[in-house]
Amino acid sequence: MLNISPTILTEKISKFIRSLLNKKALRLDSILNKVLKVAALVIVKNLAKIASYYFASRIILKSLKEFITVVLYKERKKDYSLLGSYRLITLKNMLVKVLKKHIANIISKAAEEYRLLF
Repeated sequence: MLNISPTILTEKISKFIRSLLNKKALRLDSILNKVLKVAALVIVKNLAKIASYYFASRIILKSLKEFITVVLYKERKKDYSLLGSYRLITLKNMLVKVLKKHIANIISKAAEEYRLLF
């Protein structure tokens, strides 16, 4: 078992938020990425505390598990009775997106360190 600290550094969350694309659809929490980037200067320390608490206590709030899936049809398809003629877009809570990126980075670094993928 890997020994990974649940503490999330403020710098990492700031980096994740800066990497978000501005022209993305609203998430379930209705926060635009552009707005989150501006607000991050003020709220990033609190986000880090919240995320660290969730990791340490192993609590996942029901609201963080919720999402909305929107079905869009792809243009110029001949037969819209086929599933391949549609595209699914999932709208999730922004904090969940940031936490998932952090977890993915931890797993990726551990896989490299322990040579799990070679």
